[in-house]
Amino acid sequence: MKNFDLSLYLVLDPVLCAQIGMVETARAAVAGGATIVQLRDKHASTSALIETGFALKEALYGTGALLIVNDDVEAAIAIGADGLHIGQDDRDIHEARRMIGPDMILGLSVETEALASAIDAGIVDYAGVGPVFATPTKPDHKQPIGFDGLAGIIRLCPVPTVAIGGLKAEHAADVFKAGADGIAVVSAICGTPDPAAATALIADAIKEVRK
Repeated sequence: MKNFDLSLYLVLDPVLCAQIGMVETARAAVAGGATIVQLRDKHASTSALIETGFALKEALYGTGALLIVNDDVEAAIAIGADGLHIGQDDRDIHEARRMIGPDMILGLSVETEALASAIDAGIVDYAGVGPVFATPTKPDHKQPIGFDGLAGIIRLCPVPTVAIGGLKAEHAADVFKAGADGIAVVSAICGTPDPAAATALIADAIKEVRK
């Protein structure tokens, strides 16, 4: 049984983070309460991802926060990341698991109830469910599902879930009420003037919900 905490899941966006950089954003966010950091940069080469990934790993060392790499299996392996997250259109899930081995965390994006119920809990460790709302950080996203759609998908999911898509601190209550194990955020932290304070705001909202 893998041990990980999905509660406050930061997805890094290189454009939004440009002013202070992804590494400093991650460092500040973890200080503010982020439990997982995902390195997502769809336009970076594998070697550039590896370079950023090593810097992130160093920044997160000793914090307890985990590092997940989006989509790039080779980069995740080279970095020695804690996990890999892939979308439905990225790569075959069985092939991804074979490549990363049994110990690395493997996350999968799901947008529908059918995809959720098809998850093999022997291969996938958690599901990213969404988008809850439309979001400019992922212009090619599927149709937003709202909180009712989120709850419906989570009910059929055989693995822990993290909700994603336009979410902010004020959505924490609805996210956890829908049954999610965590809230994933991008613009609510990336590109804010004070990422640590922005993260702490969300962390406090999560604590309120879980009292």
